[in-house]
Amino acid sequence: MPKGILVVLEQYNGELRKVSLELLSEGRRLADASGLTLTGALLGQGVKDLASVAASHGADRVIVVEDVALKDYTTGAYTSVLNRIIRQEDPEVVFIGNTGMGRDLAPRLAQRLGVGSASDCVAVTVDSTYKLIFRRPIYAGKAYAEVATEARPILATIRPNSFSISASSPDRQAEVVEETATIDANDLQAIVKEVVRQASSRPELTDANIIVSGGRAMKNAENFQLLEELADTIGAAIGASRAAVDSGYREYKYQVGQTGKTVAPTLYIACGISGAIQHLAGMGSSKVIVAINKDPEANIFTVADYGIVGDLYEIVPLLTEEFKKQLA
Repeated sequence: MPKGILVVLEQYNGELRKVSLELLSEGRRLADASGLTLTGALLGQGVKDLASVAASHGADRVIVVEDVALKDYTTGAYTSVLNRIIRQEDPEVVFIGNTGMGRDLAPRLAQRLGVGSASDCVAVTVDSTYKLIFRRPIYAGKAYAEVATEARPILATIRPNSFSISASSPDRQAEVVEETATIDANDLQAIVKEVVRQASSRPELTDANIIVSGGRAMKNAENFQLLEELADTIGAAIGASRAAVDSGYREYKYQVGQTGKTVAPTLYIACGISGAIQHLAGMGSSKVIVAINKDPEANIFTVADYGIVGDLYEIVPLLTEEFKKQLA
């Protein structure tokens, strides 16, 4: 019988990241199906109050480790603390969000623990023997592999927006276990001196439920204002293809694709994007894809649920105005 499920809770600017709530919700479903305990590991400084949020989304226990060295994510400090927690808890599986932090952290923990890691998973199932089966895209999203391992614990990074968030139960209680950091000095090879945050009313790209992306057809950076107005109307994040980023229309942090960020929003609106394999690999898991392109043969239409053949400079303003009317 499996021993338990551990979710690494990622917090940012005083809140749990959306992907952490998704992992707690899915972890609760798996725990209920297998009779397991769901534990959250919460690292940071001044984050103890977030334990109640984790409890409301399904956690049975929350291990809280607070220290000034954990205020901002650093590879060495987080690896050192989580390595100790995982060995102490001895879980069946460890879930980590497939975010920038998770992609950096998971392989290092796997090396410390001497186990494998299933990366960028989009689904998890339990077979009749309680074995966990992970589904992950391969070959730039053209196929899927099912992964299982005999080594324990299993480390798995989960793509954001792969699971729905269960309704919050504010009255739900969890056991809160406070522990000291006990960080190995040899692990503190890098120290964060300052974090400069850029203010934005738009959601973070990998967390967003709706994304509006532009490609080479945007022609210049100024034309992205068309997409920004649409995004602000419907509460979307802004994305860009590699061609748009390489052309200097948008910064790299907005790039969606195999060499950028992998996203899986509920709605992805691709404007003037041809649909190169590299880009499709980063957004092919979107629930609904809308493509706007004046080339009827554009590859993006092969994956789109809805396609609009036409000039984006005419269509996007019309969409924006129509959304404004509907939302009013």
